[in-house]
Amino acid sequence: MWPYPKIVAHRGGGTLAPENTIAAMRCGLQYGFRAVEFDVMLARDGVPILMHDTVFGRTIQGIGKVPDLNAAELLKLDAGSWLSPEFAGEPVCSYRQVLDFCRQHGIWMNVEIKPAEGFEVETGRVVAQVTQECFAAEIAAHVATGAGTFADPALPLFSSFSFDALRAAQVAAPDIPRGFLTDVIEDDWAQRLQELDAVALHTNHKYLSPMQVQAIKQAGYGLFCYTVNTPERAAEILSWGVDGFCTDRIDLIGADFAGS
Repeated sequence: MWPYPKIVAHRGGGTLAPENTIAAMRCGLQYGFRAVEFDVMLARDGVPILMHDTVFGRTIQGIGKVPDLNAAELLKLDAGSWLSPEFAGEPVCSYRQVLDFCRQHGIWMNVEIKPAEGFEVETGRVVAQVTQECFAAEIAAHVATGAGTFADPALPLFSSFSFDALRAAQVAAPDIPRGFLTDVIEDDWAQRLQELDAVALHTNHKYLSPMQVQAIKQAGYGLFCYTVNTPERAAEILSWGVDGFCTDRIDLIGADFAGS
């Protein structure tokens, strides 16, 4: 159930480039990663852009919120200076820009749907619709195989902490696989995955146990972890049976760390 790359660059370039930017995607690619994870949120006008924080102040200087600005305004903002002068002027990028970049370079995508509060359903729907439009040919080929929602490495994988966002994505683009994100694995994890017709559970490696790994794998699901930043921990969870993980330390944990 996990045909995807095992080692994924977190937010594009980990700690080496400003997260969720084209510069981050280039950085990951330079380090040999053809698999990235990034966050998608909606601007005020409903255009999906890459952003992790709803409120400005960390990666975007100033006061404000993503849902308060249209995409044209957001795409003019500096998303790179916060990390280092080297990246000064690196702009916020749209989801379509990243889709184009990743498709051009053969980069697989773990698309985390990151809705601002109150926009869960709309964000899931729009992200799914844009992705479905972009991957129309791949989806048609996937459907022709009769594989249903079985994981397909030709397609991106949606993930989200928001059940409602993933449910909306499921309705809008049922043939694009989904993974449910949870910080701590709750007792109802199997029910959640069944309701979403998901292919994988994504979770924080810090709270994971070998017993949980065994249960998830025996149930037939993929298991992906965030965010693993030491080779020792990476080797440990892989030995438990974890299928893959994302990392900020793409300089320490290479794309071929697990032979992926």
